[in-house]
Amino acid sequence: MPAAATELAAAPPWRTIELPSGRSLRVRDSGPLVTDPDKPAVVLLHGWSVNADLNWCRSYEALGRVSRIIAWDHHGHGQHGFRGRRRFSLEGCADDAAEVIAALGVDSVVVVGYSMGGAVAQLLARRHPGLVEGLVLCATATRFAESSREKRDHRVMSFLAPFALFFPGLMWKLVERITESRGGALGIGDPEFDAWANQEVKSGQLHRILEAGGALGDFDSSSWVGDLAVPTAVVSFTEDTVVAPFRQEALVAALSDPTIFEVPADHVGCTTQPNLFVPALLRAQAAVSQP
Repeated sequence: MPAAATELAAAPPWRTIELPSGRSLRVRDSGPLVTDPDKPAVVLLHGWSVNADLNWCRSYEALGRVSRIIAWDHHGHGQHGFRGRRRFSLEGCADDAAEVIAALGVDSVVVVGYSMGGAVAQLLARRHPGLVEGLVLCATATRFAESSREKRDHRVMSFLAPFALFFPGLMWKLVERITESRGGALGIGDPEFDAWANQEVKSGQLHRILEAGGALGDFDSSSWVGDLAVPTAVVSFTEDTVVAPFRQEALVAALSDPTIFEVPADHVGCTTQPNLFVPALLRAQAAVSQP
């Protein structure tokens, strides 16, 4: 059986929705729980360069048993992320999320953000506080670049984004090189899964992915994330080589009274060690959900 069929057997169905701005978007939506239709939905925000399915494929089934789950591809990411002339921005992704929530008629949500998705989740709670009932921040930070080398890498991605339209092969190699230099894994060691993952990543728009890399280098929530008046849980990855543990610890220190769940895994633990990640995710979700 192909990897996609195996990994997505429990994924919520796709549906196309019309947003208040007049755009349309494909989203995965499991629909209200039959047993508890008023329970807050869970919005899943994926990380940089991947898409919703790669990030959450091994979490869909367990989450779907206890909550309505909603997921989509960020601007320029994956096959279904927004296309168009708008430059990628994390703030834009947060506003996109607010539009999705409004279009689905959901009153409030628990927002789960992973890595880059954690930055989007923080911005969503700041820019649209009335929509967010709880935050779960996974493998993420208040800042992703501090050293001169890190800042240089992110600036290079932003600078080279326009060239990706003309030299995609060369630019993909650049992304791979930067990912490797930051300790990132380009696969999980399963040839079938890795081939599928490579196909999914490259279904995105490379110039937008590079813009997103640049945006991550500029992100800094350290001065305001502690003011978010929303229950927050942090799922930190103690062996992370992409978003280093000290960055995740700094996020915990900056937040106001977060609940903390540690996962002894690296940055792709959501796919390599779902047996550790998913239970922590479920506990974190429960911790921030209103009774």
